[in-house]
Amino acid sequence: MKKLNLWKIKLLLFISVIQPSVHAFGQLTHQVGNTTLTEYDVVTGINLPWELVWGQDDFIWCTLRSGKVLHIDPYTGAYTELLSKTVPYGGATEPGMLGLALHPDFPDTSKVYIVYNYNEGQNVKERISSFTYNGSALVDEVVLIDAIAGNGIHNGSRIVISPDRKIFMTTGDTGDGGVSSQNLSSLNGKVLRMNLDGSFPADNPWPNSYVFSYGHRNGQGLCWGPNGALIESEHGQNNSDELNAILPGKNYGWPQVEGACNTTTEMAYCAANPIQEPLLEWSPCRAVCGLEYYTHPAIPEWQNCILMAVLGGLNSQYERLSVIHFTASGEVASCVDSVDTYFQSFNQRIRDICVNPHTGSVYLAFNGVNYPGYGPNIIKEFRNENYINSIPTKSIAPIIELFPNPAHDEFQMKVSPALIGSHFEVFDFKGQKIEEGNITQVANHFYTSQWSSGKYFVRVLNANQAVSKTFIVE
Repeated sequence: MKKLNLWKIKLLLFISVIQPSVHAFGQLTHQVGNTTLTEYDVVTGINLPWELVWGQDDFIWCTLRSGKVLHIDPYTGAYTELLSKTVPYGGATEPGMLGLALHPDFPDTSKVYIVYNYNEGQNVKERISSFTYNGSALVDEVVLIDAIAGNGIHNGSRIVISPDRKIFMTTGDTGDGGVSSQNLSSLNGKVLRMNLDGSFPADNPWPNSYVFSYGHRNGQGLCWGPNGALIESEHGQNNSDELNAILPGKNYGWPQVEGACNTTTEMAYCAANPIQEPLLEWSPCRAVCGLEYYTHPAIPEWQNCILMAVLGGLNSQYERLSVIHFTASGEVASCVDSVDTYFQSFNQRIRDICVNPHTGSVYLAFNGVNYPGYGPNIIKEFRNENYINSIPTKSIAPIIELFPNPAHDEFQMKVSPALIGSHFEVFDFKGQKIEEGNITQVANHFYTSQWSSGKYFVRVLNANQAVSKTFIVE
């Protein structure tokens, strides 16, 4: 109750600065059954958002694969950079800053857990560390597990924390063909389980081992689902992307088994080796990714569904949000009912998802149109305005307003008075800076007749915060 009141106070304080404006500038809408979702850009112009986590402080915590952690106000789009690490990110490979989770008692216990890759000589490695949030930065790193093998591909890695305060972490097979996945002495190709201090839980399947399950190829999504089940999404090789219920000590088959045991060779192997088969599989591969269990009344059509981000595979033809419906069955292995898909029209790789627990809004991280993802990128919000208007608060206009959008010969940028004196930059979506200067007034005019047609974004820098907004020139 205390947190909800603080959240309402925050909204009302912001409303006192910026007047609400719903659908004022032609916001796009999307239909989900009888529910209308309005689309907003929250942050734009960032480089490969990888993890989205709704924090107990009502901010979005976001990792960028390029090596940064952002702290984003979802109501204004303003963000600060909390951490910057040198990671083996070259744009055309998969390692970097990856999974993130907050301590269950955050912010009273201000620990943040992060997985990232680093270089050790010529080799890529992976570690999970805890950091302390001091209100403006992540400091005091403590390494929990170090020197996990990494590579240019197949590094995992999502992390979640269980109700009994254990960290679960996915690791990839680093492209070794699954040799490490079946080796219980290796931490690769696994789901790992550890205490919050990085020690071995006494009740893990194997003594003095982090291994919780094995036979995995490259787990890219992890969440708590129906009936408290741990649900994982996993990349197949060319076929059989998987949705798995993760159980202790189970073998998920890779590389001998892809998906279900349904070929002659696989059935023979499964007869001799107990294999945990997936809840669902997709062929050819869709490149399934981040997961979120949706239980909010704001979108009734998605109640008690797993939302799954889909990158679209190497052929960029399956990008979407998949919504996985479940029956009322108590047995997770038999409760998948159907799968719906949304947002294919964006033709953008969707990397991850988080949900606002107050409004039910869904936030998606987009990673561009091609593998393995290229910036500049966008985080979007999809909001049920009717639901928000029915609770004791109001929808909020962004801290920057651009109109007309699309623009032709000119457009106007209106900002809150607090941003006067800030520096602005305008970029195209190739990352080229088009214009920059200082903001001297609330209403600012831009003349675009000499600009090429296409998509642009403006970023306003105010002290250690940034606010961004996308627009189109026709």
